[in-house]
Amino acid sequence: MQALQERVRAAAAAKSPLMVVGGGTKAFYGNEPRGEALDVRSVNGIVDYEPTELVVTVRGGTPLAELEARLAEQNQMLPFEPPHFGPTATVGGTVAAGLAGPRRMAAGAVRDFVLGARLLDGRGNVLSFGGRVMKNVAGYDVARALPGSLGTLGVIVEVSLKVLPRPVAEQTLLFEMNEAESIRRANEWGGQPLPISATAWCGGQFYVRLSGAAAGVQAAHAKMGGSPVPEAALLWAELREQSHDFFQSAGGTLWRLAVPPTTGPLDLGATLVEWNGGQRWVWSDAPAEKIRARVEAAGGHATQFRGGDRRSAFHPLPPALAAIHRRLKAEFDPAGIFNPGRLYAEP
Repeated sequence: MQALQERVRAAAAAKSPLMVVGGGTKAFYGNEPRGEALDVRSVNGIVDYEPTELVVTVRGGTPLAELEARLAEQNQMLPFEPPHFGPTATVGGTVAAGLAGPRRMAAGAVRDFVLGARLLDGRGNVLSFGGRVMKNVAGYDVARALPGSLGTLGVIVEVSLKVLPRPVAEQTLLFEMNEAESIRRANEWGGQPLPISATAWCGGQFYVRLSGAAAGVQAAHAKMGGSPVPEAALLWAELREQSHDFFQSAGGTLWRLAVPPTTGPLDLGATLVEWNGGQRWVWSDAPAEKIRARVEAAGGHATQFRGGDRRSAFHPLPPALAAIHRRLKAEFDPAGIFNPGRLYAEP
């Protein structure tokens, strides 16, 4: 840790950009990274794990696979089902990217499970926020600001996460229907007391995952119908890791669209719909302005996830929100050395 601190202080004095690097599995995400690599994988290890309290504290450079294996020993999991995008993914990078998998629609986002964090800031100081239990809320909002920050505020050297037990039973059902009908059905079922933990529509096939007590899953299947999908865990893993055929076969730029779940088909290109309609993946060669205008009119925002112009991957912020981002960046990284421009262009 001391070596990292000294490196940061030297970079701040020289105003020399640093590119925070963990496993490198999400280097494709966001605007083009720049700066000298600051490898943080030496800060690793599980600090504290209390299965009965459903809390784990882990250092940022710890491999995500190592953490998940430890949780699995206690039949527990990270509820937001984070993507790895490669075997070297780290916990710090997972939190910094803020990306969640299929279960996010039912369990919540990454930030909903961050209880506390320790951050190496742009002055070379290690700051602590939050705690290791939910009731300790001191500085909680700062810890929750780290997911999605892509390392622009500092290095996540430690994080405390809420974990949950694995479901006792799971079953995936398949329905044949078009995109519009799948969105309607998803929202209809979403308003009922059904144990739905994930949905996905692509190419006329609508998948619904049920998770919970065995009796509840069986009752939901009886009510909803559909054909059981054998070995469905592979399907959801492929969707989470983007190894599914949809992510491999299309061309152009891959867009991640966040819209109100009831939004109808946007007809912008080859589409995969998740999260009861709230998340849409679209392959398109259309201009970014056209896609963003269409999505903004629907009340959402659009991110260039893979491919395209890496100078403006994220949807432009309203001026007031952009000012808040700049103030937060200046507070934690006054010299602007951490991942400059990775989220938004900086003056």
